[in-house]
Amino acid sequence: MQMTRIEIHAPYLLYLGDVPDAPHAKTALGIAHWRGQDCAGQMRLPGCPIDAGLPELDVAGARAAGVRTAIIGVAPSGGQVQANWLPQLCELARAGIDLAAGLHSRLNAMQPLVDAAEAGGARLIDVRVPPAGIPVGTGRKRSGRRVLMVGSDCAVGKKYSALALHRALAARGQAATFRATGQTGIMIAGSGMPMDCVVSDFLAGAAEVLSPDNDPDHWDVIEGQGALTHPSYAGVALGLLHGSQPDALVLCHDVARTHTLGVEAYPIPPLDEVIDMNLRAGRLTNPDVRCVGVSVNTSSLTDAEREACLAELADTLGLPCVDPVATGMAPIADALGSL
Repeated sequence: MQMTRIEIHAPYLLYLGDVPDAPHAKTALGIAHWRGQDCAGQMRLPGCPIDAGLPELDVAGARAAGVRTAIIGVAPSGGQVQANWLPQLCELARAGIDLAAGLHSRLNAMQPLVDAAEAGGARLIDVRVPPAGIPVGTGRKRSGRRVLMVGSDCAVGKKYSALALHRALAARGQAATFRATGQTGIMIAGSGMPMDCVVSDFLAGAAEVLSPDNDPDHWDVIEGQGALTHPSYAGVALGLLHGSQPDALVLCHDVARTHTLGVEAYPIPPLDEVIDMNLRAGRLTNPDVRCVGVSVNTSSLTDAEREACLAELADTLGLPCVDPVATGMAPIADALGSL
């Protein structure tokens, strides 16, 4: 059984359209951060407030810069290509630039894009397509070790945390593999499992396929999806938690977030309650699962505020607390080494 595998040719143009805020631009911002060397520029509609820090390119500029793939870097609620993006996207495809997207809208099902791609000789690459034949989960204990990122909400840094933890483990010479579960992670890694597109009965099985048997000392570092605390996306989080059978959890949280993204009537619970909720659910398939740390997005804080925040959380929760970008994941990698 294979995972979803893609081949996206660099250099990239990151398409931001008219995305209104950073959480909904997480695909573009994530690729700019983790694959910045492959990014030639960005394209936005007038008035778009999000800037990935790349040169602004039109179609002619993209061709002059050697762009081979335009990645739709927007993750709107519902995952649909917006009608007002189509003129620019069609122009890119007619210019021979591949289009790649991880949306629920399939590029290959949109006739204007199909026609433009055929005219320009471009590829339309749909990333969010699960492989055929995913089995039902079995709960069978697999060899190897697994650490799963779980969240206090959506878009709080689970992907960043997994990539940073994988980097920290690799720096120690620890055998480890980053396992992507969402569109951006799959684009970064080249393979993975688009968990939020898997039929619910097969979520646990998809997670088992994503993280197969491995050497006893090998760590799979699994990107999380959704959150058990989110009324819209708890299902994918639970299926991934059960199927991945993690030995360890890392809770991911954005210190600036007080209410659930997109459903503001739901406040984010205290973090100790979120940890306990995930541990209780995780014990169904791994009774020995434990939380080894908290990864906190503190980008809204000053350096002094960040230091105080992380110290206070560590004292309250009794766990190493880090920012995956500002401080790195070394303390959590150390915690894994002691398991």
